[in-house]
Amino acid sequence: MANSEANPTLPSEIEDGPADAIRVIVADSEPIFRVGVRKIVAVEDDIRIVAQAESAANALAAVGRYDADVILFESGLSESPAEVLSSMLAMAPALKAVLVMNEPTEEETVECFRRGARGIVTRSIGPDLLIKCIRKVHAGETWLDNQGVNWVIEAYRAQAAQLTSPRHRVRLSPKELQIVAGVTQGLRNKDIAQEVGTTEQVVKNYLRKVYDKLGVSDRLELALYCVHHRLLESYSASESAVIAPPLQEQAAVILTENAGYPPRR
Repeated sequence: MANSEANPTLPSEIEDGPADAIRVIVADSEPIFRVGVRKIVAVEDDIRIVAQAESAANALAAVGRYDADVILFESGLSESPAEVLSSMLAMAPALKAVLVMNEPTEEETVECFRRGARGIVTRSIGPDLLIKCIRKVHAGETWLDNQGVNWVIEAYRAQAAQLTSPRHRVRLSPKELQIVAGVTQGLRNKDIAQEVGTTEQVVKNYLRKVYDKLGVSDRLELALYCVHHRLLESYSASESAVIAPPLQEQAAVILTENAGYPPRR
């Protein structure tokens, strides 16, 4: 069986486990960390390691080769971890990435979450918290300590403040407004497509154009823009009435389940 030390182009495989277990890839340069994670996970019935990698290239190979749910990815494996993260999620959109950092910085934290990271942990995380992190992230929640939460919120606030500039006041077509209304209601692209009477790919194309027009980069920033500029008030009273609650729900994703994660000292 291939080994990552013997062949750097292939991640090393791990023994099979329960079919319904959370499938995890461990990508880290330190063998002791990879071994430690394997030992921690070995006593859990609902989690199994499907592959391990010791380089960014190996991590990408593992993502492409194995149907994993979560990846623990050491940010130090690449000079541009956010770029590697984007590449991973392009290959496996359903994959949930947790970055392992020695000392997270504000810039790294914000950029990685913009690129789709679901969590950040340090090497000092305890076994119980690591298992909890994997389960929470797999369930669709976000894992971030208090300092990281503050950084992310401040970044979105700064973005929202920039979006209040008059130069961002642009006109959207009725179709674009209809799709934006669906986003602010918390609908998925598939659901919006059904409401509008088109395909999911067309909705994605429209959203890319809307992002470019408004100068936003994701659904939360789009929702913030709508609130600050009252973008949908002219669309219809019934649609604009439901903007605020979904915005709170989207923002809550960043804050969810922070309890239990020790604040950084």
